[in-house]
Amino acid sequence: MKRVKDMVAEANAVVEHAPAKDLLDLHGQAGVTFVDLRDPRELERDGMIPGAFHCPRGMLEFWIDPESPYAKPQFQAGGRFVFYCASGWRSALSAKVAQEMGLDNVSHIEDGFKGWQAAGGPVGQKPARKSD
Repeated sequence: MKRVKDMVAEANAVVEHAPAKDLLDLHGQAGVTFVDLRDPRELERDGMIPGAFHCPRGMLEFWIDPESPYAKPQFQAGGRFVFYCASGWRSALSAKVAQEMGLDNVSHIEDGFKGWQAAGGPVGQKPARKSD
């Protein structure tokens, strides 16, 4: 059986990554999209990086693929993408998948949202859900 820690190590070998403290300056820069992969319950409980785009991990491939009926314009716009989750495991795997799907300039926060908080990065509340 292939272990998840090995999959994360393989992803980190091919995807740009850095601790949150080294990525704080990217926040708010034009052309940089922080992508929050955490579960909605995590966002409600802990908040999120202000201005981040929330993409539940289970929808990532569907939202990236421009031919998918679920494709999101955020992933078609180009620019730099900084993926994050709670501790850097889901984001490592997700950044690798995104790169394999053809997204350029993808990286992830290796110590996740926990590292972001520890580094003093700004934290906001989860945006209110839009009415259908």
